[in-house]
Amino acid sequence: MGIHDEHRKRMKQKFIDNGMDSFADHEVLELLLYYAISRRDVNPIAHELINRFGSLAAVFDAPIEELMKVEGVGEHTAMLIKMLPQFSRRYLISRTSADNVLDSPKKAGEYVQSFFYSMRKECVFMVCLDAKNKVITTKCVTKGDISSVPLSPRQVVEFALANQATSVILAHNHPNGFALPSSDDYSSTRRIEEALRAVEVKLLDHIVVADDDFVSMSDNGFFDRY
Repeated sequence: MGIHDEHRKRMKQKFIDNGMDSFADHEVLELLLYYAISRRDVNPIAHELINRFGSLAAVFDAPIEELMKVEGVGEHTAMLIKMLPQFSRRYLISRTSADNVLDSPKKAGEYVQSFFYSMRKECVFMVCLDAKNKVITTKCVTKGDISSVPLSPRQVVEFALANQATSVILAHNHPNGFALPSSDDYSSTRRIEEALRAVEVKLLDHIVVADDDFVSMSDNGFFDRY
């Protein structure tokens, strides 16, 4: 067994014994790279990734083609790096969905937060609920750039009717911003609320998400409480 094999064995045992909280950022990458690069010392690659992109989060957010510019990182390795946040996102969605009766702004905010994990573009999610506020379906109905997301009231109405929703919750994110609704958010929400009311579907809430924070328009008094 070579020196690199011994080091890998110690790193894996360190994870088993203590979890990942005891790891430096480059060690987190190093442990991940073991499963893509089998016969090479990956420590210098992990350091170079951190140095080039500036942080662990920035490495995971980097485009595949940029990751592949680092010596030793091929397409297979770059794909593994990019998949990890998406695996985490699906895990969070699955865990949150275990209790999917959204009968309060807090529950609704916690539910929709997981859908925005690792997203770097603005997106609007629409949650369709039945008469008991149980989730029927959740879908990203439109995407846009960071400054604006096009969403028509007709789009929302058609999706609500197609899923036989009694009520709807909207949620969108502010990447690299604050979880504060803008004046445009309020005006577009009012138009959508009126369009849904015309087909007897209630808009319960519109939630704005930014990183680990969210703001509910219902909590702010824009809607009647759930």
